Amino acid sequence: MAKIPSVCRYVLWLLGAWATLLPAAAAQQPLHAVMAAAPRAAGRVTAAQLGLVINTDDPYSQAVGAYYIGKRQLKPEQVLRVALPVRAALNPEEFERLRRQVDAHFGREVQALALAWTQPYAVECNSITGALALGFDAQLCQRTCGVSRRSRYFNAATTRPFAELGVRPAMLLASASVAQAKALIDRGVAADRTLGLKGAPPVHAYFVSTSDVARNVRARLFPPAGLLRRHGVQVHREQTDALLDRQRVLLYQTGLPKVEGLQSIGWVNGALADHLTSFGGMLDRENGQMTALAWLAAGATASYGTVSEPCNHLQKFPHPQVLLQHYLQGSSAIEAYWKSVAWPQQGLFVGEPLAAPFAR
Repeated sequence: MAKIPSVCRYVLWLLGAWATLLPAAAAQQPLHAVMAAAPRAAGRVTAAQLGLVINTDDPYSQAVGAYYIGKRQLKPEQVLRVALPVRAALNPEEFERLRRQVDAHFGREVQALALAWTQPYAVECNSITGALALGFDAQLCQRTCGVSRRSRYFNAATTRPFAELGVRPAMLLASASVAQAKALIDRGVAADRTLGLKGAPPVHAYFVSTSDVARNVRARLFPPAGLLRRHGVQVHREQTDALLDRQRVLLYQTGLPKVEGLQSIGWVNGALADHLTSFGGMLDRENGQMTALAWLAAGATASYGTVSEPCNHLQKFPHPQVLLQHYLQGSSAIEAYWKSVAWPQQGLFVGEPLAAPFAR
């Protein structure tokens, strides 16, 4: 992962890309001393607004899709069955056929998509979730470290992203096996409306700084530590390369190629977790780096990773404060994650999309 190339470019990025997220009073304060402003969204994307896509050429997809239909009680018209190659990446022609089928089958009432497979996860250098939501960007593949398309959905208040913005966010129901995928779905369903309840013990959000300078750039955006009493969430800022033996973990963000100790973490249903590294979204290979599937295998309910070299542009990774705030106000996992990434073209969203532990 390359570092930001120049001081000037970094300053321009910092002032421009994130300025709209910080309260005006924060101008003279360190970034870590304030909480970013997230617009209030009334409601969330629900099961009735979700479309499910199943690959008929993939036994995993058929089994996981059938299980998800039952668990989220999806109607037949909410399900699209297609035939896709079971490999890491689609070529542009294969993707275009998929896009046309999606557009023809789902109407304006379907605001988001669940893709019932682990592969394909990419369209050349684009993630398949980014390409379905924003369109395929062939030029990005000439220079993957460059600026990519900005998402209109970033930090947005809408609960109807396709109807109002023309963006239909997608998330892969991805896991290493059918059994793990079913367990993931069960966690997502069990998470709904379970947190933020009066008198309940707090859950914990960990924002972890590491010794990896290039991957630790997100630390400047971590929220202040402290108890968010209204939501029952204790926010922690820690400096370590291995967070161990923590319980009731709701959120875990860090920056390392591999994260140790995940099996020692006690996750709550609906937990979100990701690590800033280059290839966390390349689900079929590690390339010396842990993939997003490791978070799901350990017990998280949703995660994120990039499918091609993004360099360490923070806009290509989930903004910690935006992710946390949208989730706490009742958004589903797919909404909170998608709203937290400004440039999601290379970013792959994985997990159970409808998990909403703070929904009411």
